[in-house]
Amino acid sequence: MAYQAEYIWLDGYQPTPMLRSKTKILHDEVSEPPIWGFDGSSTEQATGEHSDCVLRPVFQCPDPIRGGRNMLVMCEVLLASSLRPHPSNTRAACARAEKKHADAQMWFGLEQEYTMERANGTPLGFPPGGGQPAPQGPYYCGVGTNRIFGRDIVEEHTQACIDAGLAISGTNPEVMPGQWEFQIGPLGPTAVGDQLNVARWLLQRIGEDYDVLISFDAKPQTGDWNGAGCHTNFSNLAMREGYPAIIEAVEKIGANYMELVSNYGDGIEERLTGDHETAPWSEFSYGVSHRGASIRIPWQVEKDGRGYAEDRRPNANCDPYTVARLITETINSPKKPAKKAAKKKAAAKK
Repeated sequence: MAYQAEYIWLDGYQPTPMLRSKTKILHDEVSEPPIWGFDGSSTEQATGEHSDCVLRPVFQCPDPIRGGRNMLVMCEVLLASSLRPHPSNTRAACARAEKKHADAQMWFGLEQEYTMERANGTPLGFPPGGGQPAPQGPYYCGVGTNRIFGRDIVEEHTQACIDAGLAISGTNPEVMPGQWEFQIGPLGPTAVGDQLNVARWLLQRIGEDYDVLISFDAKPQTGDWNGAGCHTNFSNLAMREGYPAIIEAVEKIGANYMELVSNYGDGIEERLTGDHETAPWSEFSYGVSHRGASIRIPWQVEKDGRGYAEDRRPNANCDPYTVARLITETINSPKKPAKKAAKKKAAAKK
C-alpha cells in the first residue's frame, strides 16, 4: 500500500522566502523519505539551463491532514552539482553553529504571531467595506463575538500540530483583531526552525480551506495597531543555572545588537518604532518584565535567579534558523575585550 510524503522547503524569494511543497508517493516498504528534487528556476533558486535543486529531508512527522501513514517532510535545499548547501539554505549554517556550541545546550521557544486576512488583504475583524474596528484593548486573550475572529482556524491548527507531534506549547489571541499567536519549543536551534516551518505550513494549508490568508507581515496594518513579531525565548545551560549568565548573555547581544536586528526580518523599522510594546529598532535596552525593551527578562526568572530571556525584536516573518544561529553564536562566543579609546593630541597653541 502506497502512502504520501509532503516535501516542504523554503524558496529563494527575497526579502522573505516562502514555503513550498510537493507530494511524493512512497511504496509501503519505504520507511525513510529519500532525497528528491525540484525545479529551482521556478523558486528563485536556479536558472533555467541548470534548474535542478535537491531536497534533503531533515525532519519528518505524521501528516495530520491526510492521516494514516502519510507524513510531512521538512527539507533543506542542496546544489545538484555538489550536494552542498544551496545559498538560500540558512539551516546549514545554523546546524554548524549548534554543533560548534553543543556544550552550551541551547534551547529556544518561538512565539509566532500572525494575522488572518480576507482575500483583499483586510484582517478578519476589520469592516469588510473599509473603515476601522474599535481600538485595541478588548482583543488580546479575549472571548466573544466582535472581539475574537478566526478561532475555528486556530483550533484546527492547534490540533493538527498536536497530532503531528510538534512541540506546540500554547496559543492566544493577540492585540489586533484577527491576530493570533502560537508557541513552539523549547527545542534546539535547528529543531525549533524545522518545527516552526512545519507549523507555519500547516497554518497556511488549513487557511486554504477557509479562504483565509495567513500573513506573517511585520506591520500588516498601518496606524495605531500592533505589529506582528516572533518573540524569541532563549537560554543556554549556564543561564538555566544562574542569573549572572543571563545578564552576561543579554549584554553580549547588546554589544552586537545591530548585527542581529538587521537579520530579524523584513520591515523591522516599521514594527520596532518604540510604540506598541516595542523598543526602537536602532537602540538596545533590556529590563525585567519590560515589554517595551529590546530584551525582556521575565519577573519569575529574576525571582528564581535562573532561566531564560526573551528577545522581542524578531519579526513574524523572520527566518528562525538565522535568528537561532545569531543568538547561539553571540551569547556563547568569548566576550570581546573593550576597545581602548584613542588618545586625542592637544593642539599646540601659538
